[in-house]
This record gives sequence, structure tokens and C-alpha cells, in this order.
Amino acid sequence: MTTTIFPRLSFARLVKEIASKYASVADGYRWQEQALEALQAAAEAFMIGLFEDGNLCCLHAKRVTIMAKDMMLVCRLRESHHGG
Repeated sequence: MTTTIFPRLSFARLVKEIASKYASVADGYRWQEQALEALQAAAEAFMIGLFEDGNLCCLHAKRVTIMAKDMMLVCRLRESHHGG
């Protein structure tokens, strides 16, 4: 069991809520604990990377506070870099 940034139960609820919106069956899906752990680890790694890149944009602009425009730049650069 690893340490997480977001509470596990809250993350699991969010995943189940999103999945229920896209599920084709009314009953929904059952989630294995390992699947939720893997999804949470991937989501947290993605968010950490996003904020690290946002911080680099902020530092490049000689600021100490990340602003929305830093995060928008990161998203735009990642989109163009990944062929989006």
C-alpha cells in the first residue's frame, strides 16, 4: 500500500461516479482495489507532472506563484508535443 495525495475513498467515489455516467448498463461496474490503486497512482503522477511543469513556467516568468496562464501554457505545450 502506497501513500497517496488524495484520500482513497474520495478518489474511488469520484471514479465510480464518472464511470456510472459512461456505463452502458444500469448496474454499473465493480472495481477491484488494485485497479483503483493503479488508476489513482497514474492520476496523481499526471497531476504532479502537470504542476511541476506549471511551476517551471512560473519560474521562467520570474514569479513564485503558479497562475492559471502557466497551467494553460503547460496544457498547450503538452498538446502540441503529443500531436494533439
